[in-house]
Formats: sequence, structure tokens, C-alpha cells
Amino acid sequence: MIPLTPAPPPDLYASTPALLHPTPLPPLPAPLPQPPSPRPRPLHPQLWLVPTDTHHTTAARHAPLVLDPSELARAQEFRRPGDRATYLCAHVGLRRLLGAHLGITPRSVTMKRAPCPCCGEPHGRPVLPDGRLHFSLSHCEGLSLIAVATRPIGVDIERVPPPHLVAEAAEVLHPAEAAELTTLTTTGRPDAFARVWTRKEAYLKGLGIGLGADPSAEYVGAGPTPTPPPGWLLADVAAPPGHHAAVALLR
Repeated sequence: MIPLTPAPPPDLYASTPALLHPTPLPPLPAPLPQPPSPRPRPLHPQLWLVPTDTHHTTAARHAPLVLDPSELARAQEFRRPGDRATYLCAHVGLRRLLGAHLGITPRSVTMKRAPCPCCGEPHGRPVLPDGRLHFSLSHCEGLSLIAVATRPIGVDIERVPPPHLVAEAAEVLHPAEAAELTTLTTTGRPDAFARVWTRKEAYLKGLGIGLGADPSAEYVGAGPTPTPPPGWLLADVAAPPGHHAAVALLR
């Protein structure tokens, strides 16, 4: 089995969170007849950036052997081939990473939904039944970001939006974040909006609420340094040009 190559441990424990530098997954290995040897549980969050262009052919070949029926059915619902390819790369990559950490084959990984923190119904964040590891997954066109940790974690990656969408979407931000955007030039606002939005969504995904919560209720900051909500660590993730990404980890 080709060994995993995780990113350097993210410095989420410093007073000023550093940028994280995820690395692409190596090519997926052929299915193994026996489960791989158990790997140590990660002591720090580990992140992988998965470019669709690099892995789509291998992911499509392995998907029928790795994904469960519901994931395969979901993949077929995507009308655009590029969206389908990104979904397959994200979910095949996630199962491969979880299987490697748990010492089982990717197809054997079982996931369920945690209870929603708001209503208690089983539509919260995806979790492993025994709680040995926590994980989060985000993908946009052409890129996926995967995180694995021993505590609740959330990640998000987004394209930088065009200026006209920033003006329309600013009302969903915290009032202080929206005010910070107004101090920037028109050309600087899209990057700042993507920065604050990925921080916010990573935190909400870590909570298990996602966009079911009011995104304007919590302040995370639109400036160069994120402001973590109480009880959480928050950092920006290095992403390709035209994108922003973030990770949130429960303390």
C-alpha cells in the first residue's frame, strides 16, 4: 500500500494560528485482500487537499469497490461530469484515509449522522459509530479538502466569489464582519468575504450544525487573523490561487 503523506501538523495551538499547508493524496492503491496494518491515531489535525484533475481517473475506477450504495447513487445525481468527479475524489479519498487510520479496508468504514445540536434529530455531522476519529470534508469545483482529528473538526474550501455576489451576500455576515468589508476596496472585498465565509462554515460544520444555524450570529473576523469562537481553535488553510479554506477544531 502506498503510504499516506499528510500535511505538517497544523499549528492550531499557537496564539496566532499559522497557515496550514495540505498536500495532495498520492495515487490510490489497488484494493487489498486483507486490511492494512492499523496506523496511529493522529495527535494533531491532519489535512489533505485533493485536486480532481490529478485523481479523477483513479477515483472513478475505485469508486465501485470503495463507496457504499448511497454514495454511488449520490454521485450519479450530479449532472455535470466535473462535479461528479470531484465528489468521487472526495469520498474515495475520505474512505481511504479513514480506513488507513482505523486499520480496515475503505469499504468497511461505517459512517452515520450525529444528532443535530439544535433539534436532536439524526442529521448532524457525519461521524464514525465508535467515535475513535473525527473527520470533515469539503469540496468545490475541482478541489476537495479532507481533515482527520481526534476531536470534532470542520473544514471548508470555497472559490473567491465575484464582486457582485459579495455585495448581495454580505448581509449574512456578522455586523462587525460586514463593517470590516466596507473598509476595503471593491477589488479587495471578494478575498476577504471568502476568508470570513470559509472560517464561519468550518466552525459551523465542526459544531455539526452547518448552515442550519444563523451564520451572522458568530464573529470570526474578516481580517488576516481569524477570531476563534469560545472553546474552538480556528486557522486559515493554504489554498490554490482563487480559493480560500479554513479549519476549526474543538479545544
